[in-house]
Amino acid sequence: MPVFLQQTMQACVGLFDKVIAGALPDEAIRVPAMDGLGIGSYIGWFIMIAMAGLGIGGQAIIARAIGAGRLQESQLALAQAMALAAAWGALVAAVLWFVAPVFGWMCQLTPEATMFCNQYVRAVAISLPLCGVMQVGAYCMHGAGETVMPSIIAIGVNIVNIVASWVLSGANIRWGESVISNPFTFDLNVIGIGLGTAISYILGGVFTAWVLLRGVKDLRLDIGQMKLHSTMIRRIVRVGIPNFFEGISMWGVNLFVLMIIGVIAVRTAQEGLQGAHVIAVQWEAFSFMPGFAIGTAAGALAGQYLGAGNARMAQKAVLTCTALGIGVMVSCGIVLMLFGRQLTGLVSTEQIHLDYTPTLLLICGAAQVFFAITMVVRQGLRGVGDTKWTLLITTLSSYGVRLPLVFVLGVSLDFGLKGVWFGLCGEFIARAAMFSARFLHGGWKSLDV
Repeated sequence: MPVFLQQTMQACVGLFDKVIAGALPDEAIRVPAMDGLGIGSYIGWFIMIAMAGLGIGGQAIIARAIGAGRLQESQLALAQAMALAAAWGALVAAVLWFVAPVFGWMCQLTPEATMFCNQYVRAVAISLPLCGVMQVGAYCMHGAGETVMPSIIAIGVNIVNIVASWVLSGANIRWGESVISNPFTFDLNVIGIGLGTAISYILGGVFTAWVLLRGVKDLRLDIGQMKLHSTMIRRIVRVGIPNFFEGISMWGVNLFVLMIIGVIAVRTAQEGLQGAHVIAVQWEAFSFMPGFAIGTAAGALAGQYLGAGNARMAQKAVLTCTALGIGVMVSCGIVLMLFGRQLTGLVSTEQIHLDYTPTLLLICGAAQVFFAITMVVRQGLRGVGDTKWTLLITTLSSYGVRLPLVFVLGVSLDFGLKGVWFGLCGEFIARAAMFSARFLHGGWKSLDV
């Protein structure tokens, strides 16, 4: 439950950013701002992927070490993961600062939308070293079985983001017939939204470091252990690199999907399709966040059981969590199917968004059972360190099934944005089958991390 709360709060950061974009004071820029922010959000997803590789490496080693009673090993893994997170965050920030304009061109955004995308990405980039500390620190705490503190930090990050982004953007928030007027005069528009997110990540990183220095459960950060330790770094990287490339594989194929949507938008002369797609993705996040949380629990439990030499209980933990994930995510899918228009209206009242997004939510709501199996089993396998197989399955499914389906249904058969989503959600069936086959095979039980 705390992990679910943490993930929900992270999803709320992105959701509220889009609510603000849909309420900017200049009506003429709302549609390009939503398109630009949507592509910027995908770059934000890349940031999370970049940090998750290190986080999963640290989590898997910490879970095994604590399960086996090797506390010194878990402390060293934490210290090395934190040092790597700050350095890696700085490198990712530098790269994104310079390549941000490329994404607008690749996705065929209008010049105005491209400008907004650049502004958002570069504003968020300044926070990445501490964002890395926050994200990797949360994974490490999960490995130790501590889930409450990361969720508390996530709540604080979300509150700061909401307040700071609203204050700096100049937007007046509309909720039905009610309007919350912005009394401040910063009026920075999309730059303000990005800076608000950056401020929240910086504070989240500082607080995460403070918590770890004080210690949680059997885990405490020792600054003296942060100097280079080549053996532990190799262990973290060995588990983390496949996870990183798995994330890049998913991210890359979805960037191609955005490019395909750009082609559809140009062909049909419809501005705002990117925004409609991203609003649907944002609401879809609230359905898979429970699955991610339950999967995180499955990975932590299975990792600790394997560390204690009990493979049977490790398998039982993943199976139980998968059943729970299916029940929760299918329930969320029903909500998406029944209330798609109302959910869309909470983010934007632009007609292009109201015309498309509810149908996209209907499509994704119907596929939740397969999405749940994919999400929970994948997280369980990642948590025990089976990242090479998760990389292989994700890449094969993404580029062998997802991308061809999206292109054929969206472009070749000319079903447009709806066809794109039939392809996206149809691929979950193949991915669920492959992850289930790997889990039932049982090769993950004998892995050495």
